[in-house]
Amino acid sequence: MKAVRRTRSLPALLLAVLALLVATVGAPPATAATGVSTIADALRRSPVYVDPAAAAQLSTAEADTLARQIKDADRPLFIAVLPAGYPTRNLFTDLRTATGITGLYAVRLGDRFDARADAAVLPRTAVQNLVTSVQGETTGAQLTDFTDRALANMGGRAPASWGGGATGGSGVSSTALIALGAVVVAGGAGAYALVRRNRRRHEEVRRAALDRLRVVVDEDITAFGEELDRLDFHPAESGADDAMRADYERALNAYDRAKSAMADARGPEDVRAVTEALEDGRFSLALLAARRTGGPLPERRPPCFFDPRHGPSVTDAAWTPPGGAPREVPVCAADATRLADGRDPVIREVDTDRGRRPYWDAGPAYGPWAGGYFGGGILPGLLLGTALGGWMSAPAYAADYGTGYGDFGGFDGGGYQGGDVSGADFDPGDFGDFGGGGGDFGGGGGDSGDFGGGF
Repeated sequence: MKAVRRTRSLPALLLAVLALLVATVGAPPATAATGVSTIADALRRSPVYVDPAAAAQLSTAEADTLARQIKDADRPLFIAVLPAGYPTRNLFTDLRTATGITGLYAVRLGDRFDARADAAVLPRTAVQNLVTSVQGETTGAQLTDFTDRALANMGGRAPASWGGGATGGSGVSSTALIALGAVVVAGGAGAYALVRRNRRRHEEVRRAALDRLRVVVDEDITAFGEELDRLDFHPAESGADDAMRADYERALNAYDRAKSAMADARGPEDVRAVTEALEDGRFSLALLAARRTGGPLPERRPPCFFDPRHGPSVTDAAWTPPGGAPREVPVCAADATRLADGRDPVIREVDTDRGRRPYWDAGPAYGPWAGGYFGGGILPGLLLGTALGGWMSAPAYAADYGTGYGDFGGFDGGGYQGGDVSGADFDPGDFGDFGGGGGDFGGGGGDSGDFGGGF
């Protein structure tokens, strides 16, 4: 009887095994989520990564188009398209750490979208505004709109590692590469001409800015030369000592440096060296004047904010620009008296297309001019709320006029610029939650860089 029962159970056992095989083959494979390291490696080779599990969200052609657009713009914009169930805890922070490149990171996760950026590339508020502006769109439209707007506002340069490799995260066929190569060859001459024309137009704008700025700088140099003449100091005169002669020599050398630097200037950013020399020369004259009269030696202070030709400042005074916030600015003795009496200071005005305007309302080219006089640390507070301060805080400013004028939206001259390999050396606060509102994937969860609810 036992043998009979075993024989009868064999068909049932075979059927059970067959059913299990069918279920196993028919079921979708259970795969772990793509690791952050894998995504980071792909983004180091190309600006757009599409996870295999999210391939239906963005086609290879769409990914390739976005990648080409980003590469052509030479901006460090990274885009990842991930499936809805992808783990979100500290996603942005971990991705930025693993990639090790300063830039703007955008993630489409299922039907949700958010972005984070190093401050050197795009200020946090700007990132939030861009994210909010594309919420609710389909994947293709959303990423295209975000890319268009981000490239027009962000700073930095694309990483060198994008020079080769596949795009789109899912590979490119040899046929597509051949076709693309044919298009590049066929359109090479036109593209080269376009690049040359844009570069020529850009240089024309810079030359025009330098020509207008040159008038103001020449006035500064002339004014300093007249101060040297009025001084009427002779190294061999009675009462002159070595300290006086050293002050006078430094002032003369500063005058020569300023003239030489202006003669060699090729762009607005070169003017900083001129005004740095003039500021140094005027302080040397202040030292010399004090030694000749036997008075106390002045401390090293920045020039008068209202007009650096007034010489080194003697104190700080409260001042509020039209439409701006009050701040303390360095002032000369004469302007300090005027402000104390309720009168207007004597402000340096320059020619603009809108007539005579204060230098802080004359154009972005005056950033290097002011930077040479006031250095990096003090300048942001002085220009806060002025037109020049706004220009200098724009992400594209550093590419045209240089850096090193203080912390304006991350362009502080001392940190990494977009596209640089910084590894884990970055501010994690740039990749944390925005605290609610558009683009907040934190959803109040309190985890830096987390995706949450909120949509």
